[in-house]
Amino acid sequence: MNWLAHPSRVSVALALCVTACAMTPVPETETGEPVADWPYYGGDAGGTRYSPLAQINRKNVTQLKIAWEYHTGDVSDGTGGRRKSAFETTPIVVDGMMYLTTPFNRVIALDPETGQEKWTFDPKIDLTTPYSEGLVNRGVAQWVDAARLTGDACHRRIFLATIDARLFALDAETGRPCADFGKGGQIDLTEGIANIVRRGEFEETSPPAIAGDLVVVGSSIADNDRVDSPSGEVRAFDVRTGKLRWRWNPIPRSLAPTGAGNAWSVLSFDPERGLIFLPTTSPSPDYHGVRRPGDNRWADSVVALTAKSGEVVWGFQLVHHDLWDYDTAAQPVLGSLRRDGVVTPVVIQGNKTGNVFVLDRTNGRPIFDVVERPVPLSDAQDEQASPTQPFPVTPPPLVLQRLTIDDAWGLTSEDRDACRARMRPLRAEGLFTPPSVNGTIAFPGNLGGMNWSGAAFDSQRQILVTNVNVLPMEVHLIPRDRYAAVEKSARDGQFRAEVSPQHGTPYGMSRDVLRSPSGLPCNPPPWGSLIAVDLSRGAIRWNVPLGTTADLLPGGTPLIHGVPNLGGSIITAGGLVFVAAAMDNYLRAFDIDTGDELWKGRLPAGGQATPMTYRVSAAGKQFVVIAAGGHGKLGTKLGDSVVAFALP
Repeated sequence: MNWLAHPSRVSVALALCVTACAMTPVPETETGEPVADWPYYGGDAGGTRYSPLAQINRKNVTQLKIAWEYHTGDVSDGTGGRRKSAFETTPIVVDGMMYLTTPFNRVIALDPETGQEKWTFDPKIDLTTPYSEGLVNRGVAQWVDAARLTGDACHRRIFLATIDARLFALDAETGRPCADFGKGGQIDLTEGIANIVRRGEFEETSPPAIAGDLVVVGSSIADNDRVDSPSGEVRAFDVRTGKLRWRWNPIPRSLAPTGAGNAWSVLSFDPERGLIFLPTTSPSPDYHGVRRPGDNRWADSVVALTAKSGEVVWGFQLVHHDLWDYDTAAQPVLGSLRRDGVVTPVVIQGNKTGNVFVLDRTNGRPIFDVVERPVPLSDAQDEQASPTQPFPVTPPPLVLQRLTIDDAWGLTSEDRDACRARMRPLRAEGLFTPPSVNGTIAFPGNLGGMNWSGAAFDSQRQILVTNVNVLPMEVHLIPRDRYAAVEKSARDGQFRAEVSPQHGTPYGMSRDVLRSPSGLPCNPPPWGSLIAVDLSRGAIRWNVPLGTTADLLPGGTPLIHGVPNLGGSIITAGGLVFVAAAMDNYLRAFDIDTGDELWKGRLPAGGQATPMTYRVSAAGKQFVVIAAGGHGKLGTKLGDSVVAFALP
């Protein structure tokens, strides 16, 4: 994609742009090297994304080659009445089989050592429905029924939550629906949810969580349409029968006539304590809260529920009365923190703000100080912004949280001056500057900080690794009497920003990347980075730009390091961090101690997914696998490849 020649395409691309839940016990081979599956989306139930494998290590990682490649055939460029696809799945590997999903929500089972297809299951979603997230699915979950013998039907179940809001239970051996679950193997997740008025506004994009004998699902809800968006309830179903066991609403309607506050990201489970951890998102609509006064708890929070009953054990809110779409989008990481000779089970929760909160897992109290600091007040009609917001003192913010006219950047002096002119009339008072009619700079932006990409945690080294974005957004509140004209201009292509009505408030809204005439952001690069935090000290260990503009800018343009990214990282015992995510088509390996880039492997399309790794047999190889199919909203190259790397 040529950013300079296609600034409108650039705007679309950038705008979107030892644990208590340890992994399955790892047997060792005769040579002492472990064998390990990847049985959960996040590696283990607590989402640490850590593997004990070290066959691939710092000494030999440069020898990695493609071992096999599988093509799903499921890709959409946005034509034919379909939304564009995003290949965000992270496969799981368990009991000698790999399971993954495609953007069309099909489940595919592969031989993890050869990539040979074993079976496929097609839920037959309507590909032409205007899904708010496009065509996407991030993966599946699995559960073993100890009451059934190996070889019995549905001894192991694969759970799929589809973008059209259905929950399936499949036999892991054959891919056939488990007839005893729901109605013929599926449940309609729209049943019992308030305020769904159109197809595509209530969806499932992330894998379910397994908590004992329950399968737990959140939801993805369209942003900014209206005050009374669909309810953001989290629900638990019996894994065998599909019977509803409990439901929990982050924002009870008795407190505010609003919706959302949902959990669209991946949930985490602590089997020792019987707790499930939810990352919740902004209430509706995102940019004006006149109909939802107060803090809006438990939106924009991390909440611990008793898995058996869904009762709240504790909650911690990361953003009060959200006016910026600062979702808690990252999966909660359940780890053990070592400080001053004391080991504490913790929840590590990042946010789009770039703040990282480290909380005691048993009671939600901050391990490091968190202070309530005064923030700017709103000048919008009837808006009552929170006068303070929580800021962790430690660790420090992972991204810059303020952009002023003095920080304006451009490839040329003309670009920089144009950025300054565009920034001059906008409010820019830091991270929590409320949206305004005259315009506000939202920084690091709604794609900023830690998104669904999440983090990985090495409990031995006490290092947390995450990729982040820093993209300034220009946000405007549009008075109701002017909204129709602005929306028409956007629909006709005369106005390039995203606009939404926010029905039930005095304002619609628009948001767009704050960028120069060349289409590049007005803040200095890097716009995307990979960061390691020494969690025991609460200090940043290293910070390196992630990706380059080599695949984006025309020849002769200076190479810029650090580009927008979506898709997370993993850590291995070999001292490596594997991550793709960036807007160039590479899977990279970094030294976890130094942040040095040790290797990069070319991908056939964008790698906007989290990789995973496994070794399934004593005589076998360690593989690193990633979905490489690009991301329609981010603007990377589309494709349908699942790529496995291994040593020769």
